[in-house]
Amino acid sequence: MTDRVGVRLKRLPHGHGLELPAYATPGAAGMDVVAAEAITIAPGERHAVATGFAVAIPEGYEIQVRPRSGLALKHGITVPNTPGTIDSDYRGELKVIMINHSTEDFTIARGDRIAQLVLAPVTQAVWNEVEELDATERGDGGFGSTGGHRKL
Repeated sequence: MTDRVGVRLKRLPHGHGLELPAYATPGAAGMDVVAAEAITIAPGERHAVATGFAVAIPEGYEIQVRPRSGLALKHGITVPNTPGTIDSDYRGELKVIMINHSTEDFTIARGDRIAQLVLAPVTQAVWNEVEELDATERGDGGFGSTGGHRKL
C-alpha cells in the first residue's frame, strides 16, 4: 500500500469548477493538474499557466512539477525547468511554466490537463568541507567520460 500524505489546498476564485489534481490510475506516481486559464503559446514562447489553487505542503516534502509525456511527444510542449519544485513554505498560486518547442501555436483551454504533480520527500544536505575526497575508479572524469551512446 502506498503511503498517503495530506496536503492542504486552497481553491482560488478563478479555480472554481475545475477538477483538483488527481491520479489517473491506482499505480500513477503523478497527479494530473489542469489549467485555470485559456492561453495560446506561440513557438519558442514560455508562459506560467495558472492552476487556480495554492497549497500548504507539509514540511519535509516538495511538489515536483513534471511534463505530460503525451504533450511533449505529440506537440513539443514541456516544462522547461523539469522537474520544477514547489517548496513547503510557498503559499502563492501553483503555476506551471510551459514552453512550446514546436513550430506551431499551441492552445490550452481552461480545464486541459497540462502537467503532473509528484509529492516527494525532501532530504536536506549538511556540507562537510574536507581537504581531499576519496578516490573512485571514475575520478574526475566528466561529461561523456563513461562512454557515449554508441557504447550502449
